[in-house]
Amino acid sequence: MTAKLDYQWHLRELMAARGMFSTTDLRPLLAERDINLSASQVFRLVTEKPERLSMKTLMALIDILGCRMEELIEPVRATGRQRKTASGETAAPSSEPSENGVGSFRPKRARIL
Repeated sequence: MTAKLDYQWHLRELMAARGMFSTTDLRPLLAERDINLSASQVFRLVTEKPERLSMKTLMALIDILGCRMEELIEPVRATGRQRKTASGETAAPSSEPSENGVGSFRPKRARIL
């Protein structure tokens, strides 16, 4: 079986380590490098793990933060199928029935005679 790969996005941590605690701190620095993103796009870039990212934007972030690519994007082995919790965080799959769900107790289809 081929190992599934995933990654962790460390933009927020790297920004904080450099004294940038607001997403609005990043927008003018990107604009200086001809990366014009809206405020909501920059917010999503900082707070969420991007699924698609242009190389130009990636290189601008590395330049702004003065870091290496490995510090920004950390490859990790995926631990099976991930699911989102109500708070939006990713949770590992569980074989036990959840408190909220019905687990293995599924209703049976009624037969009307």
